[in-house]
Amino acid sequence: MDITAAITRGKGQPFEVTTLQLDDLRPTEVRVKIVATGVCHTDAIIRDQVYPTPLPAVLGHEGAGVVEEIGSAVRSVKPGDKVVLGYNSCGACRQCLTGRSCYCVEMYERNFGGTRPDGSTALRDGDTSVSSHFFGQSSFATHVNAAERSVVKVDDDAPLELLGPLGCGLMTGAGAIMNSMAVRPGESVAIFGTGAVGSAATMAAAAIGATTIVAIDLVDSRLKAAKGYGATHTINSGSEDLAARVQEITGGEGFRVALDTTGITAVTRQAADSVGINGRVGLVGAPAPGDEVTFEVGTSLMKGWSFRTIIEGDAVPQQFIPTLVHLWRQGRFPIEKLTQTYPLDQINQAFADSKSGKTIKPIITF
Repeated sequence: MDITAAITRGKGQPFEVTTLQLDDLRPTEVRVKIVATGVCHTDAIIRDQVYPTPLPAVLGHEGAGVVEEIGSAVRSVKPGDKVVLGYNSCGACRQCLTGRSCYCVEMYERNFGGTRPDGSTALRDGDTSVSSHFFGQSSFATHVNAAERSVVKVDDDAPLELLGPLGCGLMTGAGAIMNSMAVRPGESVAIFGTGAVGSAATMAAAAIGATTIVAIDLVDSRLKAAKGYGATHTINSGSEDLAARVQEITGGEGFRVALDTTGITAVTRQAADSVGINGRVGLVGAPAPGDEVTFEVGTSLMKGWSFRTIIEGDAVPQQFIPTLVHLWRQGRFPIEKLTQTYPLDQINQAFADSKSGKTIKPIITF
């Protein structure tokens, strides 16, 4: 069938809206008519080939829509169901079978490889194969053949035009706080970076009762916005003395938890320096391959702090996305404060506004 999609044809090239051909469903796939899809920093770094994915490609990995058709082996959804799309995984490796599917041994191949596991692509541009199944979906398109493991059923009255970003960026930020770092009520939390992931982390920290939530960024407008969804303090690390402010806010103890959402190694070091004794540091950003960060050993030994990298918020989408929808319904995860919608033909503007900080979470609507 013919579909409309936004394709990137070469490294760093803008997205082009065009007509492509979508092939037939495979037994374990679900055809979804996309209603909306989030724009994520990961899409930008793949477009720019910081991490390699075959081009030309249809990207997009925060889709939400309605099931139109299911493959013969699909059991989790039926036509007419509303769904949010998340990452893909094999479902058979040790990590998947123990509830840690975001560390699936086939994570890269199934999410960044540009094909199905058998090497086929779902999309063509005339006689040219187009990289597909990005995160099991490739949702910068009117229709997708999504892997069943990427599909999460949501309530019939769920606002699909709002919920797509739960499939990656917002799930990652919230999951980092709630799952990976296991923040407890009353703890102090520093969140470095107030983009979509950091904003979701801020909301999650507030939702579970962290009492000191500090948003750290270089953009004053984002810091002001963070106060509106949970931050108790803000620090502009470009114009304020970060170390001094940390000492002031924490009474000299340092934070219990620090989360770096920027992927900038200098910021990762700042996050590590900001925690106190037995503090916990998490990294969810995506540094360029080969980047390294150093830590001072003597002080670190005396603090007994821990550091971990985090993929997708250590979340199983089928379990965690409904949890976030529930928090949204309670008013404790106000996604709408982050979002701005754009039609598909303005996708390049959406990316530009995300990069400049004008929009925290752009959403493409169909």
